[in-house]
Amino acid sequence: MVFEYTNAFVTIGSVNLDKLVDFYTNFLEQKAVILIPNVYAEFNLVGMRLGIFKPKKTNESEFEAMSNDSALGVYAKSKISLCLEVSNLKDAIAHLTALGYPPPGIISTASHGREIYAYDPDGNRLILHQAATTESH
Repeated sequence: MVFEYTNAFVTIGSVNLDKLVDFYTNFLEQKAVILIPNVYAEFNLVGMRLGIFKPKKTNESEFEAMSNDSALGVYAKSKISLCLEVSNLKDAIAHLTALGYPPPGIISTASHGREIYAYDPDGNRLILHQAATTESH
């Protein structure tokens, strides 16, 4: 028997659904293509879909942001990251900063390009990555 799938997408569960949907609407500069108030929102990104859902009451504790210090934007370690390749890293940083979520660290450089970590309102890690080009070497 062969395992087959027809599509794949990333989902984020949040008890703060409205706040997270507002953040991604502004960050991605697009409205959700599917919006079920208080239940689910879905965005189409290049090459994938991003779904945000509100967990059932019985499962809420599993999805609460485990903040160490939410006032400083410091969150417990997250194992999953939403990595977005951007054409201009400085513009992406400025956009996040204007939304009120400036990346807390500095730009790092690796063999594959430059990147910076940022976080959404629930503390989910965003990695903004600008690929290395032949011009930058």
